[in-house]
Formats: sequence, structure tokens, C-alpha cells
Amino acid sequence: MHPIRAFRHLGATMRRGVVIGLVIAFVALVCLGQLVHIQIIDGPSTALAATRSRTVKAVLSAKRGRITDVNGTVLAQSVERYTIIGNPQAAQEFEPTTCTARTQSICHQLDGKPLSTTGAAAVAQLVAPLLGMDVAELGGKLSGTGQYAVLKKDVTPEVKRKIADLNLGGIIYGELSNERVYSGGALMGALLGGVNDEGVGVAGIEQMEDDTLTGTDGYQVYQQGNGGEEIPGTMTESQAAVDGSDVRLSIDRDVQWRVRQILLESQQKYKAGWAIAVVQNTQTGEILALADTDDYEAGSDDAKLNVARSVNEVFEPGSIGKVFTMSGLVQEKQHAMGDKFTVPDTLTLDGQTYKDSFNHGAEHWTMAGILEQSSNVGTILASDRYTDEQRHAYLTKFGIGQASGLGLPGESQGVLAPSGSWDGRTRNTVLFGQGYSTNALQLTNAIAVIANGGVRKPQVLVKATVSADGKVQETKPGESTRVIDESVAKQILNGMESVSEHYASQGFAGVPGYRVASKSGTAEVVGADGKLSSLISDYTAIIPADNPRFVVTVVLKDPEGSYGGLTAGPVFAEIGKFLMQKYEVPNSSPRKDAIPVEW
Repeated sequence: MHPIRAFRHLGATMRRGVVIGLVIAFVALVCLGQLVHIQIIDGPSTALAATRSRTVKAVLSAKRGRITDVNGTVLAQSVERYTIIGNPQAAQEFEPTTCTARTQSICHQLDGKPLSTTGAAAVAQLVAPLLGMDVAELGGKLSGTGQYAVLKKDVTPEVKRKIADLNLGGIIYGELSNERVYSGGALMGALLGGVNDEGVGVAGIEQMEDDTLTGTDGYQVYQQGNGGEEIPGTMTESQAAVDGSDVRLSIDRDVQWRVRQILLESQQKYKAGWAIAVVQNTQTGEILALADTDDYEAGSDDAKLNVARSVNEVFEPGSIGKVFTMSGLVQEKQHAMGDKFTVPDTLTLDGQTYKDSFNHGAEHWTMAGILEQSSNVGTILASDRYTDEQRHAYLTKFGIGQASGLGLPGESQGVLAPSGSWDGRTRNTVLFGQGYSTNALQLTNAIAVIANGGVRKPQVLVKATVSADGKVQETKPGESTRVIDESVAKQILNGMESVSEHYASQGFAGVPGYRVASKSGTAEVVGADGKLSSLISDYTAIIPADNPRFVVTVVLKDPEGSYGGLTAGPVFAEIGKFLMQKYEVPNSSPRKDAIPVEW
């Protein structure tokens, strides 16, 4: 019988059973086909997609290198900190787990009591007290869209661990970061500078040495669970972070601290607008102290927005410039320091009148005496055959108007105009340190030429770098250049020692037990009123004069007492005493070769 006719002869109940059976068989066949499709055809791609959705590439942050002083004392370093991240989507779906004996390790409560709310508000109630944030503010951040919101930066490891104990995995977690901290406060504020929010040096030494201090981030590739945790055994790729190198400065923190304290005391004593000091090792060119009285905390916005005054401030050196003039005169064999002059207190030349700082009759001074008495008139008389080209050339040889070469951001190199642009007065004022400008670093290294027997050595601020694996790379010294002959330098040093004896005999600027060679300066500068109403008083000295170890330069703005030898000179004396004690420098031998200052 035909199947259809046979089906019609079946009872209604049996017919329904057959239909249902066929439907079930069809559905089963479809499910079987789908299963085969998923497992055999789509299986690998589905598994791969699931794996990819769980796979993350986590950045391993490299730590920024430290900045240390010459003895390894840490001045700036990065410490372990965390950025706390929230997942707003997960926070809004949060349902607190009530604490019971069985759920004790994964439950949520506040001050021992169950939470009274759910979602982002509940998460905020748990986390806000640990972050020191307002609950409403934090709840607002967690009520946004997306799965990533920065809640707070620079959180300590202790706080991060407390957050981890809240059982909020996948909702709140910490990303490792670093915070830059500075141990000295304002000791080297703007000189050290600071970093931005991304940890990049943006000012001072932090900026200058950014490439050296910056490390290379690493990474890890692994699969994470629903709570954001790493699934053990799923790491497929990793590269360790390489921390940045340390930068070891030539600065001695103890010297820097003491010099700054002396400056602050002197600023108050002389009611000066500000003060600067530089201490340089004459034998190596290393800067031991680079200090000023500005009160900027290292790493602060002020430190990032301002340049260290010791680097940026330019000024006319005043009579210290006579050292360079006389060096050129002696080197060019136009004079020796023992040559004799009759010096009045005023001189009119080409319609221009020049005066000494004090009234006197026609004095019988040698050139050493002209330097000792700091006579402008005598310096001009001695320079009658000293051409404009020679005047400019020797200032340039001493480094005036040129950057120090240290590479400090914001350093001002001063101004030394070409000799062809000098007018009839400027060509003579440059002989005694007016008509050009310099900074304290530049002036210190120029005087170090005399201490080094006529050789100009490059200055050093970064003594070495130390890689993350401990490899030390000493800074290679730059090329030294001879400026004047050694015999010429000895004559100038001799005259500068007479300057020191002159002030010491009056109770100023002497360092008991040690011979000093120095020069003072005073120059009028433009004040706040736009007129020549302000004064710069400076003093630079070589100590000990019989065996040069250090050059110290001190600069004061508008001190009471005006003259450099009477204000900046005593400040040097305090610094000089400290240096001799700290470095246990033997006392000087008596002076026996003084060039006469009078005839």
C-alpha cells in the first residue's frame, strides 16, 4: 500500500504521534548539523575569537633614572606609585555580596555593615575613603560610559593593596606608574627642574638629561579572567622594562646646601634683591655648587616655569673685567704688571669723561696697583695701544658672550657686541667690565683661566651616568684651550692677590691662613624704573692663590654697601672658609713674590 494511503488509514492519535516524531527528528537533525558546523567548521575561529577577547597586552613601565650628587646622594628619584582605574560599565552592574560564613573572603561591607545601595554608588562608598575622595565625585566618574576611567594618580602601594582587598576585581584596579620625588626641596629647585604628567623632563637638568634618564617600557601578553586577573599559564609573550640610567652630577650636596645658606643669610644682611654663587674646581672644571636665593621647590610648577637664576641671570661684571684686559695687555707684550703709571682720578678722551670710584690725586701706581685700586682711568691709560679688535678678541678667548657648553635649558650666554659696533665710549668701558654682559657660570670659568695657568677648561656639571645594570660611563672631558701664556697668568694672579690683601687689610674678604687672589666688581644696571638705578656687586676669587683649588663667584643685586668688595667679598670669605675646612686644604705658605703696587 502506498505510504500516504497507509498513513490515512492510521488513527488520528497515531497520525499526530508520527508528525510529532518527524518534527522532533527534523529538529534533532538541524541541531546535529549546527553542532557539527560549530565544532568542525566554526570551532577554531570561535575559540580564537574568545581567546583574543581575553588576551591583553599589559605595559611594564620603566622607572626613570635617578639624579644624584657627586657622592651618590639622591636628589631626584622615581618611586612606585599606581594610577587607580575604574570600569564604569562594570561598576554600574555591581551587586554587593552579603557577608556570611561562606562568603567572607569575597563579600562587601562598609565599616562592618552591609551596603545599602548597589551599582556605581556602592562602589564609590567602598573606594572613596581609601582614595581620600568625595563619594559623590567618585560616583560621578563611575557613572559614565565605557570601561576605563582614571580615578586618581600617584597612589601609594599601601593604598593600592587596600583597594585590592575590597574584592572589586574587574571594577577597580591599579596600573603601575612612577612619581618623581625630590629630596632637597628648594635646594636646587629650578636647577633640577621637573617632569610633566607623562614623566618627561620639561625643565632644568630633568630636561637636559631626559634621554639618559628615560627608560624603555616592557610588556606582557596574557589572557585575563572576568575579574581582570591574569589567568595562570596563559602568558605568551613578554619583554622586560629597562629602567633609565642615573645621572651623577659634579655638585656636592653638602657644599650646595652650605653655600645656599650663606647666600640666604647674606641676602638678609645686605638687604639684597637676590644672590648667586658658583663654586668650581679649578683643576677639573667641575661645578661643586650652583646656588641662588630663589625659593622654588624642585618639581613644582614654579621650578618648571622658571630657569635657575645662577644659569639665566646676566649682568655687567664691572671691574672684574679688568682681569681680562690686563691679561691681553701683558700677553700682547704692551705692558707688564710692574710697569709704572701716573694716574689721575678723571680722564677725558675723545670727548668722553671717565672717573674712578673715589677721588684721588695723581697716584704713582704700577699696573698691579691699578688692578689693586680698581682704577678705571689707569686701565684706560694702560690700553692706549690696545686695539678694539684685541679688546674683543681677548674677551672672546676668555669665554665672554659664549654659552658654557653645559647645555642647561634657558642658559643665557650674555651679550658681547662686535667691536665694529662699539661707540666711542663703549670701546673704553669694555676695558673695565661695562658694555657687555655675562652670567655667573661664564664669569667663573673665565677667572679659572688665571688659576689654571692660562688654560681654559670646559666646565663639567654631569660627572657620569650609571646604567640600570650598574655600568658607569664617566663624562669625557672636552678640549682645553690656551688663552694666555703661563707666565702671563702668573703675573695676573700676582696682581689679583694684591687685591685680596687690600680688602683683607680692611677687614673684608680675607680667609685666615690662606692666600687668595680675587677681583671685585660693581656695575650699574637697569632697575624696575627703566633707568640705571640698580647695582650689581660681584666678587670672584681663587683659593688658595699659591695652589689653586677653587674659584668662587658671588653676585648680589642691590645690596646695602654697594661695592662688590665690601658686600659680595665677605660672602665669598664665608664660602672660602667652609671649603678650606671641608676639604682639609693645608694652610698657605707666606707670600714672598708680590709685584709692587706703587712706585
